Amino acid sequence: MANLVVASEITGGSVYGVRQMQYTVNGVSDQDFAAALTAAAFRQSVAIEDAAGSYVSVVRQRQQKLDVLGESLAVLAKAIASMKPTDGTSDDKSAADNDLVTAASRLADYGISMPLTDGNKIKRGDAMRAQNDIQYALDMEDNNLQQDTVSLQSLLTKRDNAFSNAAKIVKKSLNASAAVIGNMG
Repeated sequence: MANLVVASEITGGSVYGVRQMQYTVNGVSDQDFAAALTAAAFRQSVAIEDAAGSYVSVVRQRQQKLDVLGESLAVLAKAIASMKPTDGTSDDKSAADNDLVTAASRLADYGISMPLTDGNKIKRGDAMRAQNDIQYALDMEDNNLQQDTVSLQSLLTKRDNAFSNAAKIVKKSLNASAAVIGNMG
C-alpha cells in the first residue's frame, strides 16, 4: 500500500523564500496541506475504530465464557445441594441430572474437568474440585474482562478525540480559506 500522504516540492515555486509544497493524498495529486492533514487525521480515526472492533469481539468472547462458567456453576451447585449430608467418610453422588452432562461438556471446552459417573451423577469430591476450578476461572476471567473493558473505553475515547481533531482541522481549513477569499476583495 502506498503512503497516505506524499509531499513534493513545487519546482521554481517559492514565495518570499519559502518553498512551496504540493501533496499527494491517498493517490490524488495536487492537494494542499489542509487536505493532507485532514486525510491523515481521519485515517488515524479509522485505524482506531478498526482496533476498537477487535477489542469488542474479545470482550464479547470473555462475556460468553463468563456466562458458560456461571451457568455451569449453578448446575453444579444444584447437584451438590441434591447430595445427602455426610459425615465426610463416604463419597456419595448427586442425583442424576442431564444438565450435568451439558455443563461437563461446556466446561471441557475451557479445560475444566467435571468427571461424571454412570447415570449422569457426580461424586462429592469431584464436585467440590470442579466448583473450585470454576470459581477460580470465573474470578480470573472477570478480572480480564474488567481490564479489557477499561482498555476498550480508553480506545473509544482516543477514537472520539481523533475524529474531533480531524473535524477541527477541516473547520480551521475552511475558516482560513474563507478569510483568504474575504481579504482578496
